[in-house]
Amino acid sequence: MKAQDYPLAMRELIECLCRLPGTGRRSAERLALWLLQHGKADARDLSTALIRAVEQTTACPRCGFFSTDGELCAACADPTRDTSLLCVVEQPTDVLPIERSGSYHGLYHCLGGKVSPLDGVMPEQLSIPQLLDRVREQPGCEVILALGSDVEGDATALYLAEQLGELPCTISRIAQGMPAGAGLSQADSITLLRAIQGRTKI
Repeated sequence: MKAQDYPLAMRELIECLCRLPGTGRRSAERLALWLLQHGKADARDLSTALIRAVEQTTACPRCGFFSTDGELCAACADPTRDTSLLCVVEQPTDVLPIERSGSYHGLYHCLGGKVSPLDGVMPEQLSIPQLLDRVREQPGCEVILALGSDVEGDATALYLAEQLGELPCTISRIAQGMPAGAGLSQADSITLLRAIQGRTKI
């Protein structure tokens, strides 16, 4: 006798949901069942939003944060931003915790990672040349290195300090106050506020 199982389309949906980070099989089953039991409208809305996000979300051509159809992001397009401040982060997702702290009103630059030879990430694979170009275009600016306090974050900060050292800019790094070994996405707004305000020159 053949064991009962979900129909093929349902099994395929569960397999797709299992690929999401932090989603095990049981969670994927619950999500799939919720989508099926709450009518086709919710499922269609989700699929439409997902397709639109995948097709239209791109990287800002200037800073690397999330944007739409290759346009400048909101920060880069905002004429009221302080162009003398350039905050360098590892990933685009690191921008939002700083923005939500309300302590910073300058521009950003997303490296796309951090130097980590053990993981095969070398400086050439990051958007460092674009960063250097932006600094040359804005002489006298302050470059704030808002990188994680882990070993790779420290190594990336030191490398950037060397590369930026001969350019007409001031280099600082956000103050310690970030948990050791943690990324920006794990810090609360108060910690980020103190880290930005207490940054130190390199």
